[in-house]
Amino acid sequence: MSFRARIIGWAGLALAAAAALTLAAAAAPAAASGRDTSHTPSAGLVTFRHACPAPSGHTMTCLALIDSTAAGRPLTRAQATSDGLAPYLAADLQSAYKLPSALLGERQMIAIVDAYDDPNAETDLAVYRAANNLPACTTTNGCFEKVNQEGQQGSYPPADASWAVEESLDLDMASAICPNCKITLVEADDADQTGPNLEIAENEAASLGANVISNSWDSPEYDGETADCSTYFDHPGIAITVASGDSGFGAEYPATCADVTAVGGTTLYQDTSKRGWGETAWSGTGSGCSAFIPKPAWQHDRLCGMRTDNDTAAVADPDTPVAVYDSYGEDGWIAVGGTSVATPLIAGVYALAGNTATIGPGASWIYDHHQDLYDVTSGSNAGPGFSCGGSYLCTAKKGYDGPTGWGTPHGIGAF
Repeated sequence: MSFRARIIGWAGLALAAAAALTLAAAAAPAAASGRDTSHTPSAGLVTFRHACPAPSGHTMTCLALIDSTAAGRPLTRAQATSDGLAPYLAADLQSAYKLPSALLGERQMIAIVDAYDDPNAETDLAVYRAANNLPACTTTNGCFEKVNQEGQQGSYPPADASWAVEESLDLDMASAICPNCKITLVEADDADQTGPNLEIAENEAASLGANVISNSWDSPEYDGETADCSTYFDHPGIAITVASGDSGFGAEYPATCADVTAVGGTTLYQDTSKRGWGETAWSGTGSGCSAFIPKPAWQHDRLCGMRTDNDTAAVADPDTPVAVYDSYGEDGWIAVGGTSVATPLIAGVYALAGNTATIGPGASWIYDHHQDLYDVTSGSNAGPGFSCGGSYLCTAKKGYDGPTGWGTPHGIGAF
């Protein structure tokens, strides 16, 4: 049975929200072990749309993929049963990756770098966290902060409904994995690379004291990215996670930068294994061999003489989506996929581990401790009409491969 065909309701997605928000009553939260374990990985049955426009010229794009048939729904078990959709909640993600989320992360700051303003970022985050039984994270209690690319509060860039979805997704996923972490949202003036405002926001996030910086946006590679990687993505002592893209095989900037962790995507499903979950490489995840960035000293795969993407991975398939709450770009609860899911998730795992000051450079710690990951050994992102000859660059195999790197989190040991 495919993921879409499962008859499972969303759990725990009802609460008394702020006066401006009205939600229907939802069923009581269900433990991850209560989900159906008889299905197999999905087969592309979800119709999805990109939250942001495709990059054009020198414009970055966000990488959130929205289930087109589930926008704003479902809010009750009856609606969920009718839709056949069961996006993953925080408890599911913590279970799938065996994470000590309730115990760790208190002294860590995760910075989320995105473009434009989400006026409802804090109130939407409150809805998500309450529905997932996570502690409050607000400006008042010092857990949440929103700043512009100069690090200032109150003078934000223009609001944008498309990027608001991305910001909600990033905040929700960082919260799901590291609910005790402080979260700082750094909003760039725009997504234009000629600014380059997203990169300026990246440096600002580092200057604010972030332990981890999450980036769920990309553009095609270009001549000159080597200098940009050095200028904006080289921050020793800070773990920087970057989404590899949602267009299948092909390297994308800034995931190609040598001092970041390039994050690929998987299809995540429950099964009857000892772990209780299975994963395959998601067909849409980016991966590839950079045309410009030299291979880091800690990377040794044989078919790419330059920087190879990816280093690690996590759930990203829109057929196995996560639940996100966004009331500015959308109408509330939505089901979302894309490597935009995996990237803040991996950022949260780095924050739980709390070792970023000593584990550099780049993703080298992962390469030295890959035995602490779940090895993903099936699936490909080669795409229709393209063959990589079964190469590890676009086909998941035992050990290292492009789509999933060394694998997905199994606790925090590899981070």
